[in-house]
Amino acid sequence: MKQRKFSEEQILGLLQDAKKGEKPIEELCREAGCSTASFSTWKAKYGDATMIETRRLRQLERENERLLKLVGQQRLELEGMKELLSKKR
Repeated sequence: MKQRKFSEEQILGLLQDAKKGEKPIEELCREAGCSTASFSTWKAKYGDATMIETRRLRQLERENERLLKLVGQQRLELEGMKELLSKKR
């Protein structure tokens, strides 16, 4: 898995600096060592989120992933049981 160059704290800090409007976005990106395309992606993903909201989002995404795996496993078990019962008849 690809390692991230920037932590969420750094990304949110950069977004907050851009929101202040003291420097142009291009200059902020150059100082941080990222591209303006990355900045746009981060802005679309995080928007005006705070660090607490970001952590909560990450926690919900992990929980959602876990629940989707459980549902998938249950579905496979049900299909297997239906197949087994239909063969017995």
